[in-house]
Amino acid sequence: MNEIVGAFVSLAGSLFFLLSAIGLLRMPDAFNRMQAGTKATTLGSILFLLGIGIMKPDWLGRMVILIVFIVLTNPVSSNALARAAHAHRKRIGARLEPDALAAADEGKEAGHAR
Repeated sequence: MNEIVGAFVSLAGSLFFLLSAIGLLRMPDAFNRMQAGTKATTLGSILFLLGIGIMKPDWLGRMVILIVFIVLTNPVSSNALARAAHAHRKRIGARLEPDALAAADEGKEAGHAR
């Protein structure tokens, strides 16, 4: 029974990986691609590793450690990529009005870091 449940959970994780790949191809700019990639791969990784942990109960502790690592590092890496894309002036969709990060960067350059 554990193998069937684990296989379905892992399959659901694989579906999120597929959705992430489609999002990476379909999104118009770097910032939207990062959002699609980070959110879907985080959830896909969690489900996939949880499915493996369900199928192999003696590996569950290792899978939980990997899940915690992924949950902590994916948002940090996404933030670093977003800041790098912003620093290189990558095109942002026309629907976005204010640029709060640019204002924060200008204050930092003028010596007014918060």
